[in-house]
Amino acid sequence: MPVIVNPEACQNECDALLAYLEAQRGGIRRSVHGLTEEQARSAPSASALSPAGVLKHVVTGERGWLRVLQGKAGDAKDEMAEWEHTFEPTEDETVEALLALYDEVARETEEAVRALPSLDATFEAIRLPWDEGGTRTWRWAVLHLIEEVARHAGHADIIRETIDGKGAFDLVFETGAMPEPDWSVLER
Repeated sequence: MPVIVNPEACQNECDALLAYLEAQRGGIRRSVHGLTEEQARSAPSASALSPAGVLKHVVTGERGWLRVLQGKAGDAKDEMAEWEHTFEPTEDETVEALLALYDEVARETEEAVRALPSLDATFEAIRLPWDEGGTRTWRWAVLHLIEEVARHAGHADIIRETIDGKGAFDLVFETGAMPEPDWSVLER
């Protein structure tokens, strides 16, 4: 996403990883900014994805990872059952509700990561069809979350631009996530 992570927010590895994760979350949040519920649930591109569906997926995914990290995950079948419908918001899962849940999950993730004695702390990842599972570090998990959210933020960008022509930079400036640069410096 086209936002600069403030270097001062990156005083140590933990701060840097959390700042980059939050920057990617911002891309997801901005993808639904200003859309009606109907627009947010629309799937106007070649895929079946909608902005609200991508939002639900990243919220559910991060919440699932947090359960795994904290040793509170169900078995693989339970986790798969939840995952299968992550791109399909229910009627009650409005954009507003999903954004509120995303804020809560993000806060819980940040608290859990900051409570660690070290990012070298380990957890047991459960075996899933796409992952062998096994012992992993929390560092690996936070990097994986950044990777996943960034990938889906890109999907959300394309879907959003298809809906109303607003690209990622438009939304960054519109939401005040970053001031619009002084483009005249390029003319000098």
